[in-house]
Amino acid sequence: MKLSGGVEWALHCCVVLTAASEPVPAARLALLHDISPSYLAKQMQALSRAGLVHSVQGKTGGYILTRNAARITVLDVVQAVDGADPAFVCTEIRQRGPLGTPPEKCTAPCPIARTMAAADAAWRESLRGVSIADLVGSVEETGGPGALPGIGTWLSSGSEASG
Repeated sequence: MKLSGGVEWALHCCVVLTAASEPVPAARLALLHDISPSYLAKQMQALSRAGLVHSVQGKTGGYILTRNAARITVLDVVQAVDGADPAFVCTEIRQRGPLGTPPEKCTAPCPIARTMAAADAAWRESLRGVSIADLVGSVEETGGPGALPGIGTWLSSGSEASG
């Protein structure tokens, strides 16, 4: 399974938005993570279209989470950024070539398609079981309880030299 870099960026942004007390511009989030502002803006727009963040317009505008972080799963973010299509799409290769199985004999998915579908389902279930709040808890465990509040202060300060 290969995910786009936008998934990583979007997940980090969702985590840090939990520490923000006001909307955060995409450019500020990009500066925090030292990533491309235009590419990050596309990821934030995808999150907005999926209803995970809300875009607030105006001078003090930016992005905020639309609901409690415990109600946003990693799978929600992955699907918002990379789509909900399965990782594997069966093309019925078993029906091709000189020894291909006739279509009328292919009444059930082949073992390869079944295996890949099961792996996709397990992967999705695993990501569905982790929320942004869970990630926040992990950040607090590994970065210390002051990590996210410090980021929240930096996000709201508007100064590049802060933090």
